[in-house]
Amino acid sequence: MLELLLRNKGRVLPRKLIEEKLYNWDDDVSSNAVEVHVHHLRRKLGSEFIRTVHGIGYTLGDA
Repeated sequence: MLELLLRNKGRVLPRKLIEEKLYNWDDDVSSNAVEVHVHHLRRKLGSEFIRTVHGIGYTLGDA
């Protein structure tokens, strides 16, 4: 996930896009795996590096 965010720095990545790129699940599966992964990255990197854009997704840096 960090690599995906770094490659798209400054762009808001929709949660669904992140899920599709990282996980090979059926569309019907509901999971909070993206949120958990973001939580772990924030704990390691600091909360200011990954920003949530409510209702859309996540971004690294200012967007």
